[in-house]
Amino acid sequence: MNTEIFAPAKVNLSLRVIGRRDDGFHEVETLMAPVAGLADRLVFTPAENFTLECSAPGVPLDESNLVTKAVRAFQRETGCACAYHVLLEKRVPHGAGLGGGSSDAAAALRALDDLESTHLGTERLAALAGALGSDVPFFVYDQSCLCRGRGEIVQPHHCPLGRRILLLKPAFGVATPDAYQRWAGAAELPGVDYSTQVLDGLSLFNDLERPVFSKHLFLAEIKLWLLHQPGVAAALMSGSGSTMFALLDDAADAPDLVARALRELDPTLWSGVFRLA
Repeated sequence: MNTEIFAPAKVNLSLRVIGRRDDGFHEVETLMAPVAGLADRLVFTPAENFTLECSAPGVPLDESNLVTKAVRAFQRETGCACAYHVLLEKRVPHGAGLGGGSSDAAAALRALDDLESTHLGTERLAALAGALGSDVPFFVYDQSCLCRGRGEIVQPHHCPLGRRILLLKPAFGVATPDAYQRWAGAAELPGVDYSTQVLDGLSLFNDLERPVFSKHLFLAEIKLWLLHQPGVAAALMSGSGSTMFALLDDAADAPDLVARALRELDPTLWSGVFRLA
């Protein structure tokens, strides 16, 4: 019998980089929220041993895959065999700042906890997740959270935004390590608005826009374009990019906005209109 679980994308509604840590990571404070309607799908089928299959070409299926790392961590923690064939159907773009791989790993941990009836609980699963990647613990909680440290200190946080969200991603991705490495010395581009945007009582900003925009000017162009469109309440980069997002007013004509973005910015943009969970 097959068991399926969905691994939702996320956006960073705020991202403050505090400084570089002694362990090489950066200290951050970020408010992240799941995106309803955009998720990878994982299907678990009982098998003789663990195997992984992915619908997207080019995704590594060896021990470097975050799903595989999650399964190995769960095996070590519980002693369970975790004998399943896992089909990973990718729908969240890669290198997009939407947390696709991290969400897949967390979904695998939650699925195995249910399938193996281990009942580890959220905190224990989050501790396992923290060893896999900075964003993985957030996805264990499956709700908006304020994350600190390198991202592994997670506190559920009520997010009043239930708005529609427009996502725009160009063909290129952004490597997260490169964005952080460039953070300290990056300057603001003239004419680009990096200021905090206040919406529904939340402060929206992203400290990684400076280093990423200075290397990828097109992302700054997308943000400026979004901020000038009717129906856009706020616009920001998610995580280290390359996805730009806009939070929409209720009266916004989302299909028209997408059509104009493709026409005026880049016809090859990946785009979608979803809702913050």
